Amino acid sequence: MTLDLLTALILFALATSATPGPNNLMLMASGANYGFTRSIPHMLGISIGFGLMIVLVGAGLTQIFDSYPVSHTVLKLLSVLYLSYLAWRIATAAPIDSKTAEGRPMTFLQAAAFQWVNPKAWAMALTALSVYAPSQTLAAFVVVATVFATVNLPAITAWTVLGQQFARILTNPRRLALFNWSMAALLIASLYPVLWPA
Repeated sequence: MTLDLLTALILFALATSATPGPNNLMLMASGANYGFTRSIPHMLGISIGFGLMIVLVGAGLTQIFDSYPVSHTVLKLLSVLYLSYLAWRIATAAPIDSKTAEGRPMTFLQAAAFQWVNPKAWAMALTALSVYAPSQTLAAFVVVATVFATVNLPAITAWTVLGQQFARILTNPRRLALFNWSMAALLIASLYPVLWPA
């Protein structure tokens, strides 16, 4: 990979990792509701899970979509259902100091698995592989995945820290509920490109 292509890939990874999307909105909600430390497995699950997804998609999973077009529709349906479920979990999250709190942050495996039904992750992976891995070799896929994992972790960490900082003003149950419902609404809004593609 040339230096120019690598630089462009880093900028693409930064722009797509730092902008709002399902992962970042959920991390901000997690930081606000559970704190930074308890959200670390969630953050690592996103970075490592997405990197693995890039390698596996590049290695041939996209051929499934070509061979079985219905699989794309199934993935879209699963994405909508799962994101709706996560939005409900965020909206109804209890304060972390509540004795009745049943919620818990997303685990490493849950966050890694979520990448497979995250519409933004699919768009990022397919674009990165087609534009920044022109040789379409396993080595190129690994480079793209490594760049994303390296750039992604600091970007998503910032969203978690932002959520944690919000927690300082969300000590009132009403404010916390408003924040959680707002995050849930934004998560549902992130489905717009999936439900009504341009």
